[in-house]
Amino acid sequence: MSDPADTATKVFTDHRELLFSIVYSMLGSVADTEDVLQETWLSWAPRSRARDAEPIDSPRAYLVRIAVNKALARQAAISRRRETYVGPWLPEPLVTEVAETADTADASEVVERTESVSMALLVVLETLTPLERAVFVLHEVFGYAHTETADILGRTPAAVRQLAHRAREHVHARRPRYSADPILRQQVTERFVAAAFGGDLDALLQLLAPDVTLWADGGGKAAAAGPRPIHGRDKVARLLVNRAAHRPDDLSVRYLQVNGGPSAVLFAGESPFAVLVLDLTPDGEQVREIYNVTNPDKLARLG
Repeated sequence: MSDPADTATKVFTDHRELLFSIVYSMLGSVADTEDVLQETWLSWAPRSRARDAEPIDSPRAYLVRIAVNKALARQAAISRRRETYVGPWLPEPLVTEVAETADTADASEVVERTESVSMALLVVLETLTPLERAVFVLHEVFGYAHTETADILGRTPAAVRQLAHRAREHVHARRPRYSADPILRQQVTERFVAAAFGGDLDALLQLLAPDVTLWADGGGKAAAAGPRPIHGRDKVARLLVNRAAHRPDDLSVRYLQVNGGPSAVLFAGESPFAVLVLDLTPDGEQVREIYNVTNPDKLARLG
């Protein structure tokens, strides 16, 4: 007879990747996501280990329901922190895997996760209400039916459908569905870094879309572009070249998968200094969004 403690641990471990993806997509913070998963475990373990408890028909559904509702409960505290945050707020960068595996099931799990955590999508999701975001993540990203989502959130299917409609319209108006080829993104990212840190203003101007936006998140603890996003090719290019001229002497660049796509992670010595994530125009020819995270609190897990 299997030990209930071992079974509970295995079930939670088997679903941890899914739970992390859903909660991170709802919160945009690795630290808060880890806290929610810990709270989920503390709710799950006693219930699943109790010998006299009713059996749980679907551990996956049970765990998702706990995690999603604990994430929603945490939103109030996160919103209060955002009110006093200095400058633009960006999601905490998350190093993700490359879906290169012979196991189709494993590959689909990785793809599912990377599609749900792109920096561009998460920035748009920040403009939704917590409930709209939860519904969008569950239905649009992870494929939960409205009836399943309603059960998870304790809402009626009709209410969930209305939330889903509003969220979908809002997101698609700001983030059309397309995904640049990863190899192309890698090439553009490398060209961008070479131009910016090489002081090549002309090359940078060619790479940037006319309406490019630079989001710089320093959190008041590191150099950033200013209190608001910077718009326009000329302003962004000149700012990038100027900032690059004042970079640390021991700066190095590593190209990693961050939030599901090829990105540049800058290191000063061995310490993470900044993360640069680019979002391309639909034709993949130019950069339309630059996400630059320099807040050391958000880079600590990259070291």
